[in-house]
Amino acid sequence: MAIDVEEQYNKIQDLIKTNGKLTPKDRNAIPQMEMPTRDPNTRKREMAEVALGYSAHQAIVEANRCLQCSKPFCMEGCPVNINIPGFIKEIANGEFKKAVDIIKETSLLPAICGRVCPQEKQCQGKCTVGKIWKSPEKAVSIGRLERFVADWERENNQVTTPQIAPATGKKVAIIGAGPAGLTVAADCARAGHDVTIFEAFHKAGGVMMYGIPEFRLPKAIVQDEIANLKKIGVKFELNFLVGRTNTLEQLLSEKGFDAAFVGTGAGLPKFLNIPGENYIGVFSANEYLTRANLMKGYDKEHAATPIYEAKHVVVCGAGNVAMDAARMAFRLGAEQVDIVYRRTRAEMPARLEEIAHAEEEGVNFRFLENPVEVLGNEEGKVCGVRCLSYELGEPDESGRRSPVAIKGSEHDVECDAVIVALGNGSNPLLVKTTPGLNADQKGHITVDEKQATSHAKVWAGGDIVLGAATVILAMGEGRKAAAAINEYLAK
Repeated sequence: MAIDVEEQYNKIQDLIKTNGKLTPKDRNAIPQMEMPTRDPNTRKREMAEVALGYSAHQAIVEANRCLQCSKPFCMEGCPVNINIPGFIKEIANGEFKKAVDIIKETSLLPAICGRVCPQEKQCQGKCTVGKIWKSPEKAVSIGRLERFVADWERENNQVTTPQIAPATGKKVAIIGAGPAGLTVAADCARAGHDVTIFEAFHKAGGVMMYGIPEFRLPKAIVQDEIANLKKIGVKFELNFLVGRTNTLEQLLSEKGFDAAFVGTGAGLPKFLNIPGENYIGVFSANEYLTRANLMKGYDKEHAATPIYEAKHVVVCGAGNVAMDAARMAFRLGAEQVDIVYRRTRAEMPARLEEIAHAEEEGVNFRFLENPVEVLGNEEGKVCGVRCLSYELGEPDESGRRSPVAIKGSEHDVECDAVIVALGNGSNPLLVKTTPGLNADQKGHITVDEKQATSHAKVWAGGDIVLGAATVILAMGEGRKAAAAINEYLAK
């Protein structure tokens, strides 16, 4: 049964008017506000954003579900330590500008984080309301509220720039314009330093531009956030590949930078390493999504980059990137999309919301299967995948039950494209061209508790340190690194 938002809003206002406040019992009786979305049958062929966002009254109703705990466990789950009860209280009172200003004390990317952060595993995973209902899905919708006030600020021309400290005369180089780099740039610029971001691509934004699809994160929003950084003095050097255009050493010595942060991400795709991966029609999710997102390959009339047309697509993997690739395939013309995953639904690492949206759009999940060979035709093009069936054994090091192949279970799945979404490794270029910059066996740059590397004047964070992770975790590392850089430059 659909919830009458206006009825709930008026009920809350009446209770406050009568009693002066809401009791915990009153708050627990408020139903959770669902996120409005576009119709699945329509949206699966279009690039427009799927989630439509809360109305003002929906946001106020949802905010009043917050218990305003004396010990806010939700903040413990936030990598950038946003004052979550503080901004939600302002929303509950209808003070949207005050709410977004509180968020921006620690995060300058609320419109992005509100859309793509795995809240159910972070802030909402620790929410007391979710624990009362025994489900993080029933927690206060922190991410949706963050998105609402960020969108409200932008749509109502209320965006203000943060206060900037007097110029220090110090120069900071940021390598990579992804979430970690942008966060460091913001915090260092606010401290009064001269900040330049060096980005290899022709557009800034990192994974938020090339990886996350338009229908989940509109690129105009990313560019608006970048424009806000420019307003506080951050400079951008695009098409600048550090390690080739200039080395990191050259930036620090010849170009006069006093400190540098490396946030180059994890852009080296992993493959299955099975026979047939060289057939035409096999893509890494990284390439597939970059062609569509950054290069706008879906716009056939205007884009210079081609998109491989396929009617039946198989996606290998079950994380957020796999969901993105599968849903993108429909928007690029596929008639059938299968996700092949060697475990069950319970072990899927993707966000619950993304899984639900994929299912609504018609993605078919083939659980307890895994490809062992890509099949090709006489033209060298993909015509299917040969899979094994699996059963789950004992838990592995990650706590997930290990898949065990069933002998003699080989079977073929017809398809004309395969997208491999098994995560990414670190691009080795920067480490190889920077003497004294240490990395582990996986190519991840090694850092201490303050994100300092083995190289003097260099800090690092995000996926180049963590491996393929999330936007908000990258931002959390960026905040730690910026604090350390600002401390170093103040000496």
